[in-house]
Amino acid sequence: MSWKKYTDDYALFLEAGYIAVNQADEDSALKLFKAAELCQPDNTLPKVGFGYLHLHKLELKHAVRVFEEVLAKEPANDMAKTLLGICISMMPDGAEKGESILKQTRKSNNEEISQLSTTAIDFVERFVKRKPGPAGKNK
Repeated sequence: MSWKKYTDDYALFLEAGYIAVNQADEDSALKLFKAAELCQPDNTLPKVGFGYLHLHKLELKHAVRVFEEVLAKEPANDMAKTLLGICISMMPDGAEKGESILKQTRKSNNEEISQLSTTAIDFVERFVKRKPGPAGKNK
């Protein structure tokens, strides 16, 4: 089958893949990201999508590996770097390193990436780095 006639649909495949991840439809997400990858094999966004899927499933080691592969090919990819920071910050003993990555991407020229990084830093500060307290003393 020739994918040439579907190359104009690349953005639709990609966006639908991210929506499928958010809807917890792993099967559709995988198929849509694979279709996007076939349309534009050199573009890293479908690979970021695969990592995003791993993140949603809390398969953090797999997600980190995917985001690191993307960054090895495209070091300036702030989306992959932000998602990498989120993954690392949720791993045992990774809060400091993940937060450091997120502080870098908070300075992104992309407002949405910057906002995501800021929100993730706030989450790390409030919930990940917070020491557990005695039972019944939730504040």
